[in-house]
Amino acid sequence: MNATPRSDDLTRDLYQDEYTHDFVNRWDELINWKGRWESEGGFFQDVLRQYGATSVLDAACGTGFHTVMLARDGFKTTGADGSPEMVRKAKENAERAGIPELPVVEAEWTSMSESFPDQKFDAIMLLGNAFTHLFEEADRKKALSEFHKLLNDDGILIIDHRNYDALMDKDYANRHQHYYLGEDVNAYPEELGDNFVRMRYEYGDGSSYHLTLCPIRQNYVTELMRDAGFQNIRRYGDFKAEYSFYDPDFIIQVGTK
Repeated sequence: MNATPRSDDLTRDLYQDEYTHDFVNRWDELINWKGRWESEGGFFQDVLRQYGATSVLDAACGTGFHTVMLARDGFKTTGADGSPEMVRKAKENAERAGIPELPVVEAEWTSMSESFPDQKFDAIMLLGNAFTHLFEEADRKKALSEFHKLLNDDGILIIDHRNYDALMDKDYANRHQHYYLGEDVNAYPEELGDNFVRMRYEYGDGSSYHLTLCPIRQNYVTELMRDAGFQNIRRYGDFKAEYSFYDPDFIIQVGTK
């Protein structure tokens, strides 16, 4: 087991070290693109169309799942990620999907507007629990400010995150119903502290990898979004508008500029 991280180890670029070449190459085994697409049931397309969004920045694109699949569904998507390994894999997946021209760039959230100086988007998506890679409130506020700046008027921000309220207050129970659908991978919290959770991703062949994340609560994320200027914030639990506070594995929050 890795040593408990010191506070000065919990930096906003820690994820770049944890998303190793080998881990990224196996990430799609965890996601299971076909199973994930079916489990979402068109949720994100429906939300985007509800708000009239056509241009979408997938700001934590990972291996490109939503960037590719939404492009196939007619949206003008751009992928971005702070991990060069994820950018590499997303480009590979876009080429494999027959859309090698799909734009995917390496970009940091806290300076995102510098990567897109002449662009604005109808929607920005920050999915895959990515927002919890940030450990400092100042970085979260800066990232949200950058997203707000990059949105067209009436544009929307979509953020998802683990239900850390359930993780912190209740026993962990990831039902793998919607997000991590790989049949040969087990994801669970190996260590939990006041300001971090270390998730372990264990594959059937015995290989394992870790991500260190910040457990941020539902109400806190909502307030951060409001403070950044987002309005009419709506929450969903595992893609459902009505949910019991502790039940979902993941929370999705949608706010308008």
